[in-house]
Amino acid sequence: MRWTIKPKPEQQQIDTLAQALGVDELVAQLLVQRGITNFSEAKEFFRPQLSDLHDPFLMRDMDLAVERIGKAIAKQENILVYGDYDVDGTTAVALLSTYLMEYYTNVATYIPDRYDEGYGVSYKGIDFAHDNGFTLIIALDCGVKAIDKVAYAKEKGIDFIICDHHRPGPKLPDAVAVLDPKREDCPYPYDELCGCGVAFKLIQALGLRRGQNTDDLVPYLDLVATAIGADIVPITGENRVLTYYGLQIINTTPRIGFKAIIDTLKKKQLSITDVVFIIAPRINAAGRMKHGQHAVNLLTATDFDQARKFAEEIERYNTDRRGLDQEITQEALAQILENKEEERFTSVVYKDSWHKGVIGIVASRLTETYYRPTLVFTKSGDKLAASARSVKGFDVYNALLGCADCIEQFGGHKYAAGLTLLEEQYENFKQRFEQVVSATIDPELLSPEITVDAPIRLKEITPKLMRVLKQFAPFGPGNMAPVFMAEGLTDTGYARGVGEDQKHLKLSAIQNGSGPIGGIGFGLGDRLALISNKKSFSAAFSIEENEWQGNVSLQLKLRDIRS
Repeated sequence: MRWTIKPKPEQQQIDTLAQALGVDELVAQLLVQRGITNFSEAKEFFRPQLSDLHDPFLMRDMDLAVERIGKAIAKQENILVYGDYDVDGTTAVALLSTYLMEYYTNVATYIPDRYDEGYGVSYKGIDFAHDNGFTLIIALDCGVKAIDKVAYAKEKGIDFIICDHHRPGPKLPDAVAVLDPKREDCPYPYDELCGCGVAFKLIQALGLRRGQNTDDLVPYLDLVATAIGADIVPITGENRVLTYYGLQIINTTPRIGFKAIIDTLKKKQLSITDVVFIIAPRINAAGRMKHGQHAVNLLTATDFDQARKFAEEIERYNTDRRGLDQEITQEALAQILENKEEERFTSVVYKDSWHKGVIGIVASRLTETYYRPTLVFTKSGDKLAASARSVKGFDVYNALLGCADCIEQFGGHKYAAGLTLLEEQYENFKQRFEQVVSATIDPELLSPEITVDAPIRLKEITPKLMRVLKQFAPFGPGNMAPVFMAEGLTDTGYARGVGEDQKHLKLSAIQNGSGPIGGIGFGLGDRLALISNKKSFSAAFSIEENEWQGNVSLQLKLRDIRS
């Protein structure tokens, strides 16, 4: 792995901030590296306020969206809340439908079938709306490229409001309103919202018109925080505020659907990492293995016994998903080896029988293994569908733009995308994607990078430092947990491999008489030889609390080890 040490800011900046905040130099350095240089910025960072949220009417078309929903309610129209089948889409549908149904009953939800309809707005969904008397569809986490579908709906007398956060194409659909902070003509000050975040801005605007303030909407933020974590958007600016308050709701008064999941866990306090790895996969499993509507049913449940049944059902889907994910990952890895493709700049694999619901997870697994921009294809009707994943620093969406003449349809983000193409185009696409990536990627990006915030000595790792670092949370893109580096470490003789096949590494480190402090390195079991027999080593790590039998101690969460 590449260790990249962040440049140390100017000493004067660090000293000025340390004095203003009454913190030590290391903490001040971490803050300056995050762009925080004065007391007011630090206050905003450590004490996020709902008042820091932007006026929702700054978003282009928000006034039109609110006006059209008001008209629908006044005329007793039927409203269909339509969303994608992943976590972002299903949480957004749960959020908006629950909010509208507080004061208006002619509201229904629709999640497209991943296998029958595919991603985004579908003709089948529009036909469903027409057949059942819906005259307004509010599309969440999708729709910004659905030009033909929105035109088709208009022919049937159905209006569209689109709430999306994906990059628009050169032309927007002819909808009543297109809410998307990534629109080039949108003056909204923050463009990193997820789909559920855009839905929250819509209910914030609706609430303002109804005389509500943002405090009244805080109970919805458990959904928003979950979507922010699952969709891997930056936890900066407005997203940080939404996540901060959303986690408070998850840990104090979660909605019944979340409570049904959380009650089966041993953890008392959930971090955003727990939400991403515990709650989000279960919500996602419904759309992957069965149907996303099951997730909406769980998230909108009002009876705990019913919610518990939904949660048990989704737990079964998640168990099935894990089994398939492991099986297909092994097949995909074998395919790469069999075709001798380890030295390529990309990993592109295909099998017609692979389960469409898990190819995104498999793509992530392959990226972890070979650290290349990766696509996993499977058969979907008469076409092939793929999930794409990228490596840090490389825009896979732009790479797909360079292959657009081989692709039927695609959409997504810098690091994750989806696409469909005709089967006869597969080999052409595979060759073109390799050409585009090899010509545009910096070869350095093909080695995983650890970004180290600062060197540290073991004697500086104290409960006081940990108390401050905890206040840097919630962590995520744009505000990752601080990573430190320590040199001249030796193990006390405690080091050993743990877990299945001794895959993980446990150690107890000392440095110039300081310590010992325990460490755990997941997936680092093969580094045991580097530190045995009192060999000196360097480590990159974050610092965390380890609770065991009621005792809390500090430990190093090891990212990498060097001799």
